[in-house]
Amino acid sequence: MFRLITQIAGRYLVARKSHNLINIITLISAIGVAVGTFALIVVLSVFNGFDKVITGMINAVSPDLVILPKEGKVFEADSSGVSKLLTINGIEGVSRMLEEDALFVNGPKQHLGRIRGVESFYQHSGRFDSITQHGRFVLNANGLPFAIAGTGVAWYLGINTGESSQPLVVYVPRRGDPTRFSPDQGFNSKPIVVADVFASQQDFDSRYLFVPFDWAAQLLEYQNEVSGIEVFVKPGSNLNRIRTAIGYAMGNGLVVKDRFEQQETLYRIMRTEKWAIFIILTFILFMATFNVVGSLTMIIVDKQKDSNVLRFLGLPLSALRLLFVLEGIYIALAGAFTGLLTGIIVVLIQEKFGLLKLGGGEGAFVIDAYPVELRFTDVGAVLLTVVAVGFFASAYAVWFAMRDAKVQAALLKN
Repeated sequence: MFRLITQIAGRYLVARKSHNLINIITLISAIGVAVGTFALIVVLSVFNGFDKVITGMINAVSPDLVILPKEGKVFEADSSGVSKLLTINGIEGVSRMLEEDALFVNGPKQHLGRIRGVESFYQHSGRFDSITQHGRFVLNANGLPFAIAGTGVAWYLGINTGESSQPLVVYVPRRGDPTRFSPDQGFNSKPIVVADVFASQQDFDSRYLFVPFDWAAQLLEYQNEVSGIEVFVKPGSNLNRIRTAIGYAMGNGLVVKDRFEQQETLYRIMRTEKWAIFIILTFILFMATFNVVGSLTMIIVDKQKDSNVLRFLGLPLSALRLLFVLEGIYIALAGAFTGLLTGIIVVLIQEKFGLLKLGGGEGAFVIDAYPVELRFTDVGAVLLTVVAVGFFASAYAVWFAMRDAKVQAALLKN
């Protein structure tokens, strides 16, 4: 029975109707669904592309795991505690880290930001060379300390690493009596030469200055205290297992955060934006799909004689309703597959050739073209959404068309 119903519904979809207007309205309905589906798959792919770019930039300056104190700004961690972490299988490197708000002064220019003191792993691992202007993340050379500034910090302070310039002076609050407001008594300061500039994520670049860990410890007057311990794992390692092992090794009073938890607010904002756009476009698709109501209503009226014949041959009324519901779903699916195919082709072309440029493609942005990434989970979600919306629209159309007493009487007549 069901196979017969699907065959008849498919026949009704492609066959010419008695009135050409019905064909036109059906085509318009399918085109409306196709446009909505196309917009959904393209916009979601663009959001995926930007998410991938931003995540890559954040990951470039974020460790795989970071150990932080549950309370307070710092905790004690000497070299023996760090060496214990290196014995855990899967850990590639470890770096103690110190962070503090600071005032940067370069001649007449000043900027508020943060210093991040890190150890030699940053320089020797090569992980961070790709984000620097000159391709080398150098914090120590010939026994001298150097700083790596974010592009935003460099811009605010007018730093040009290609020219010889005076050292950057870093001011941090001095530990002790907070009532001392004199610049001479209330702040520690040290000069340092900016060797290079890094580019990652805008908010990070506009605030941070990387400096050697020992240099930061002297400036902040710390001995064994650290703001955190950054842990870098080998590719393919089990992050959850390593995280659990770190928890056992370091004891209570500390928390281990992965990259998502380190930037939890930013990741949540990106996900919320994506799903908000998905809901808005789904609502537009819902409105477009309701064109199916009009075309399906006209098809039911147009096929009233056929319906009477099918009822005479013993087809139950419930099966007849299902036939027209399937007809509406077929119309929605015809538009959905057209929109999906067109959207996938457009996304793949943009991914391969980058035809649609950002800002005219003049290099004013980190990337030249709109980033896109096609995810089959999005394709499946869009397809299921269209089927669900098409089903409810079709069910409503069938109920609306068959609620008339005359129509019901005609269909119930044997």
